[in-house]
Amino acid sequence: MTATLSKTEPSVPQLCQRLADLLLKQELKLVTAESCTGGLIAGACTDLAGSSAWFERGFVTYSNEAKTELLGVEERRLQRTGAVCEGVARAMATGALAHSRAQVAVAVTGVAGPTGGSPAKPVGTVWFGFAVPGQIVTEKCHFDGDRAAVRAATVRHAFTRLVELLDHAA
Repeated sequence: MTATLSKTEPSVPQLCQRLADLLLKQELKLVTAESCTGGLIAGACTDLAGSSAWFERGFVTYSNEAKTELLGVEERRLQRTGAVCEGVARAMATGALAHSRAQVAVAVTGVAGPTGGSPAKPVGTVWFGFAVPGQIVTEKCHFDGDRAAVRAATVRHAFTRLVELLDHAA
C-alpha cells in the first residue's frame, strides 16, 4: 500500500481527538510501541489535553535490544528477519499489551531513511501492528518522501487505522 496525503483528510490532531473519543466511549486505553517514529505517535497523543484518561504509556524501542528487553520480541526473530517485518510488528503490538495496562496497541517498525533501505525493504517501508479487543491486524505500507515525510505519514496512518478499527468494533 502506498499512501498519499489528500487535502481533504483530517489533521493528525483531529484524528487523535477521534481516537480519544472512541477509546473513552469504549473505556479502553492505548499503548504505543514505536521504532521508526521515535515516540511521535505517543507525543501526538499527549499533545491532547486530558490524554491521561485514555493513553496508558508508550515504548520507544528503536534498537533491537530494546524491542527484546521491553516488549519481549524474540532475538532469534530479529536476527532471522530483521526488525522491519510483519512478525516483529505483531510481536511489538502484543508485547506492548503484555507490558502495560492497555487494551489497544499500535506498533510501528520501518525504514524512515535516508539510509538503511534495501531492495527488499526500501526506504519508506513501514510495518504496523494493531491490537484491538478481539483481533490483531498487521499491514505494510510504503510512504514516499524524505525522513520527516515518512515519519509523518506513519503517524497519520497509525491514527487513521486505529480509528477505523475501533469504529468497527463499536
